[in-house]
Amino acid sequence: MEKWTYEKAGVSVEAGYDAVKRMKAHAARTRIPGVLEGLGSFGGLFELPKGYDEPVLVSGTDSVGSKVQIAFEMDIHNTIGIDCVAMCVNDIICMGAKPLFFLDYIGIGGLDPEKAELIVQGVSEGCIQSGCALIGGETCEMPDIYKPGEYDLVGFAVGVAEKSNIVTGKEIAEGDTIIGVASSGMHSNGFTLVRKLAEHNAISYDQHIDELGATLGKTLLTPTKLYAKMVEKLMSKHEIKGMANITGGGWVENIPRMLAADDLKIRASKENAPVPQIFGLIQKWGNVDEIEMYSTFNMGIGFTLCVETDDAEAVVETIKSTGEQAYSIGIVEKRAKGERDIVIV
Repeated sequence: MEKWTYEKAGVSVEAGYDAVKRMKAHAARTRIPGVLEGLGSFGGLFELPKGYDEPVLVSGTDSVGSKVQIAFEMDIHNTIGIDCVAMCVNDIICMGAKPLFFLDYIGIGGLDPEKAELIVQGVSEGCIQSGCALIGGETCEMPDIYKPGEYDLVGFAVGVAEKSNIVTGKEIAEGDTIIGVASSGMHSNGFTLVRKLAEHNAISYDQHIDELGATLGKTLLTPTKLYAKMVEKLMSKHEIKGMANITGGGWVENIPRMLAADDLKIRASKENAPVPQIFGLIQKWGNVDEIEMYSTFNMGIGFTLCVETDDAEAVVETIKSTGEQAYSIGIVEKRAKGERDIVIV
């Protein structure tokens, strides 16, 4: 009778051991006060930081989506982990949370320890950029689910906020200003449409695009910006009434999410912030309507804040002091029954 092993079925236990050893070094780079155990235990331990009267944990989970397909095509895997951290962390900071720790999940066809290490290298870099620790994760080899060389990447972030300082949007009022903070490009949304348009127009990812000054693939793989340290500085100096991470759904879905009241709307101006060239090309390649673009992509604005108009100029200067670019892109107005919660002009 034929003898079978786990490896013969397609799962290499030895490769798993090697991958974990490689990952541990990158996780160690992210260690911050509060981490009680290193990678490898059955659970990640993190002690709540002192100095909070009523600490509230804020959590979020997300994936990189089909952006991983570009990583496969370009065989570039050391930045996609940054996107994974950003997709989660940029959500929880909208509530005013300080990121504490992060966990990842890699579902992969055939486990290549070197490739897995590159993915986690990016995750650790994202954690360092946002000031949190990588305290655990899971790498699951499933050759019957994923094609050889392909994987999925999912993350989970936890932060903490003082209960009285949680940003809820309830203080937003008519006349407040909306500030937009520049994105690094596509971030991690709308890639299903972009991939279809590249295929439809017979554009390869390793093709140099003159308007971009780079290949399409490298432009698309530009990592998502992490805004955690910027938000921490802003909240220490200013009253921030609302925040929104501009992810899937673009301006149309995400900017109004900061509003708590049904009788308010946001009038946003697309003229006040520069739009990266990649979005113009996407629109041209697919003859995409402008409202569809603003309903799908960040269009150059990766994060938004709502502040009192009298404080808006000072907030913009604080944002710029962190190395980011910011623009006044809108105002809060009264909303009549039946009106949309955002108008883009």
